[in-house]
Amino acid sequence: MQKLPRLSGKDVIKILTKYGFVAARQKGSHVILRKETSEGTKVTVVPLHDEVDRGTLLEIIRQSGLKKEEFLKLL
Repeated sequence: MQKLPRLSGKDVIKILTKYGFVAARQKGSHVILRKETSEGTKVTVVPLHDEVDRGTLLEIIRQSGLKKEEFLKLL
């Protein structure tokens, strides 16, 4: 299994935007992204850091409903 790359917050937002997420609002250095699905609304928070920690990135991927492999394909 491939390791997660080091990504900035802006890079993560670009990837999630490809998947259909929209920036709903921003509070300080955190952007709240939202996506309407048939199951309901998915919401995730992305910090605008130069480098997002791997644990934080894994949690963002989990909240978005993507699998790690699907997220890596969107890079």
